[in-house]
Amino acid sequence: MLRLLALLATVMAFTPAARAVESTPVRSPRATVTLMADQAAIAPGQAFRVALRQRLAPGWHTYWINPGDAGQPPEVTFALPEGATAGTMRFPAPQRIPFGPLVNFGYEGEAVFTIPVIASTSLRPGDTFTLTADATWLVCEQVCIPEEGAFRLDIPVEVTPRPDPVTGPAFIAAEAAEPRAGPFAARAGFDGLQGAVELAGPLITANAVREAFFFPLEVNLLDNAAPQPLTLRDGTLRLGLTRARADALPASIEGVVAITDAAGVRGAYLVSAAPGPVPAAGGLPLWQAVLFAALGGLILNLMPCVFPILAMKAVALARLSGQARAAVRAHAGSYTAGVVLSFLALGGVMIGLRAAGGVAGWGFQFTSPVFVGAMAWLMLAVGLNLSGVYAVGGPAAAGGALAAKGGHAGSFFTGALAVLVATPCTAPFMAAAIGAALGLGAVEALAVFGAMGLGMALPYALLGLAPGLARALPKPGVWMDRLKQGLAFPMYGAAAWLVWVLAEQAGPSAVLLVLMGAVLIGFAAWAVGLAQGSGGRLGRLAGGVALLGALALLPVLHAAPAPAQAAEAAGGEAWSEARLAELRAEGRPVFVNLTAAWCITCKVNERLALSSAGVRQAFEQRGITTLVGDWTRGDPAITAMLRAHGRDGVPLYLFYPAGATAPRILPQILTEGIVLDALNASGAAGS
Repeated sequence: MLRLLALLATVMAFTPAARAVESTPVRSPRATVTLMADQAAIAPGQAFRVALRQRLAPGWHTYWINPGDAGQPPEVTFALPEGATAGTMRFPAPQRIPFGPLVNFGYEGEAVFTIPVIASTSLRPGDTFTLTADATWLVCEQVCIPEEGAFRLDIPVEVTPRPDPVTGPAFIAAEAAEPRAGPFAARAGFDGLQGAVELAGPLITANAVREAFFFPLEVNLLDNAAPQPLTLRDGTLRLGLTRARADALPASIEGVVAITDAAGVRGAYLVSAAPGPVPAAGGLPLWQAVLFAALGGLILNLMPCVFPILAMKAVALARLSGQARAAVRAHAGSYTAGVVLSFLALGGVMIGLRAAGGVAGWGFQFTSPVFVGAMAWLMLAVGLNLSGVYAVGGPAAAGGALAAKGGHAGSFFTGALAVLVATPCTAPFMAAAIGAALGLGAVEALAVFGAMGLGMALPYALLGLAPGLARALPKPGVWMDRLKQGLAFPMYGAAAWLVWVLAEQAGPSAVLLVLMGAVLIGFAAWAVGLAQGSGGRLGRLAGGVALLGALALLPVLHAAPAPAQAAEAAGGEAWSEARLAELRAEGRPVFVNLTAAWCITCKVNERLALSSAGVRQAFEQRGITTLVGDWTRGDPAITAMLRAHGRDGVPLYLFYPAGATAPRILPQILTEGIVLDALNASGAAGS
């Protein structure tokens, strides 16, 4: 028995325990604090990390390096063996914590503050690296209470270091929460108490940022409770700032910009800029945004993608020329209502999607291959009608079945269709107006979109205000048929342009499907036209069958694979469940990157971490295959993959070590170190 106990004691002595890498906790009713290391064993001269880990009771918080209007950051003082050194404590990106009229910068729940340490080169395998530290910190709720503690870590020294599997995930999460250098150029400046900070770079798009906030490193530099108005343009993010007092500016304005992207992922980026002129505000005041919107809507009538709709307008205007004043006014009002309400509907959808974290920009419906294909067929059908291949209930038929009803319903839906097909175009003044609208409140934004609709409907609306203008138009006659036939060709041109859009969006297979559908649409129009001339029912039946055949292609078009450009750009193969299963069956390690073109966090991660020389070399040496899933179009297979791993959006990074039954999920914020640590912790063997 004594021998068995001795053997058990020996095994326990050489078995890594939690106390070897995490200290005895210091507890209070407000917080539980420990010191931990990311290595279960270190090598002589090795660089590793320790961390002060605070688990806070509900309602309590601690502080960032700049605590805001009140508070104090934690401090740690080390006693290290001779020859060892410790670096500066690193802080996670903070949150705003309002308290009455004040705003503090800090953390709730859990905070992990990492410190780099370099072990002594004089250590030998079998030694123990003993590290002690004294720490102080402040925790606050309704009252603030200073706390302190003494900590000790005893870390074994071995020939080869061993990452700790228990504390490792906490260090990876801590590194993901720390600010990182971003691929942005920064400017900052003040004029009196008012100023701004600006980030510029190609990864910033107006539809990819949900919110942002600047946390200054210097205490009392800013009025922390003041709002920071956000202005977004493609390539530029600007935050308005307010000084706390009008004293001298520091030589460099430094801080952290926390950006929440359209997918709801929060990333933090270091900012450092010498004070200069105030970056110009890209936003517009409401009155100017409304004016620009109206001008842009008016000019939109002359844009190439809207020109085909002039066929509907020209024929309708000609028919109105012989009608009574009341009829002219009523038709103009119906058309104007269709245009304005359609603009309001589009604006409401865009605002709603952005509020929910989605991505929607001007012409967002054109991101759907089904919509683009259906619009190409509609333009073809409109052109065939104008060419006289078939006829429906009047010239307003160019708007489709609803617009073809004639009367006020026809005028209304003609206006609605004009807006629908106008969205791929952005007339002068419209870009600034739309960008300003998406940075305003919902009511103000809808006012901008309503003004845009009024601008587009203005030529028609003038007939309602001054019906006498209609008498200046030529009287109906044979020329109307010639005009109608001639205006069919812009419709054919619009259909061809939409097919080109589809080719860029969904590739050759989608183009083939749409062209097949176009043949069926053409046959249906020809058959219906013959039936209209002879009065037979067979032609209508054949046309209906052909039309149903074309509609049956839409689900196939929806499933058409997108071009593999995103995978190639991200440095990998296109993801699929089958390809993933094949690689895993072969026993090969796989890294899965689920991304989207509109995800700014994804693009920053790819540039700063996944494309770094160290990560590329590690992937090559270990024989890791990268699979890239493009969620830009909302692929249902990728959606299922995201939900299977507890995510509602991108990015999602999964590493499957060779032979592993389950993947390792990496944080949504990556650095080169996080990726390499994940590979090492997962035991990825070299090739």
